[in-house]
Amino acid sequence: MKLPSASGGAARGDELGLRRALSGLMLPALVAAMAFLAALALAGWEGSTALAYSWRNGAHAALTVQVPRPNEAVPNGGNRLGVAVALLSVAPGVASVHPLTDAEVAKLLRPWIGGDGGPVTIPLPGVIAVRLTGDDADTEALHGQLAEAVPGIAMEDHGQWVRRLADLAWSLQACSLLAVALVSAVAVAVIAVATRSGLMARREAIEILHGLGASDGFIASRFARRATVLALAGGLAGMVLAVPVLAILAGLVAPFTGSAVPEVATLESTIAAVPVALWADIAALPMSAALIGFLTAQGTVRRWLRRLP
Repeated sequence: MKLPSASGGAARGDELGLRRALSGLMLPALVAAMAFLAALALAGWEGSTALAYSWRNGAHAALTVQVPRPNEAVPNGGNRLGVAVALLSVAPGVASVHPLTDAEVAKLLRPWIGGDGGPVTIPLPGVIAVRLTGDDADTEALHGQLAEAVPGIAMEDHGQWVRRLADLAWSLQACSLLAVALVSAVAVAVIAVATRSGLMARREAIEILHGLGASDGFIASRFARRATVLALAGGLAGMVLAVPVLAILAGLVAPFTGSAVPEVATLESTIAAVPVALWADIAALPMSAALIGFLTAQGTVRRWLRRLP
């Protein structure tokens, strides 16, 4: 048998008068703030992941080889730069070899040595840009072969710096995960406090219904339904607020991940700048907030009801 309303003027389906007991403004506003912060934390996770991938597949697969006195002849014919290029071209794990021209080297040095843009008159070493196929390249053995064939050669392996950058990216991911966990914990606490306030506000009605035979599940479901609706509304609001901010941040990060950046930003390019995985994460925020609201309200009400005489 359906229990009668305990609040007189309560709307149909709101036997406990929860539309007044649980605010329709404060709780959604707080949940919206939590959802917005969670969206920023998820953006940090996805952004650090993209940066780590770009660094690992960019700088990690690159070598810079400097050849002093590049035009000096060697006993077997040719010059030192040519010998280094030939050796690198057939070395295992090397994808491409590009010896920089004097003009390219001068352009790289121009910010450091200044000048009026004319030709550089100081002796320049030969510089070779090397792309590796992946992690299977033995850079130490390659350096040994080059040093034996072309004494005085110098090789700069970017792998050490990339490993440090990767560690930084993993640290950022850990911080993002911690931020999401903290935001979720705060959301649980906020919903729990709001639910307990509703319980106190409707204590008399709850005790009457409970005394008439209303089960714990019946009362908890009413609170859970109200908390779920409010949390879902807050999650949707937080998602809407986060989308433009995340689009701007994605556009700022795009150059560092190797993504193409249009000269004139459009709505389509801005949306495309946001990773698909991040869109999926953001879309899940409202339902996640609703689930947190449902579970928190259920648990809070059931624990409170167990203490009733």
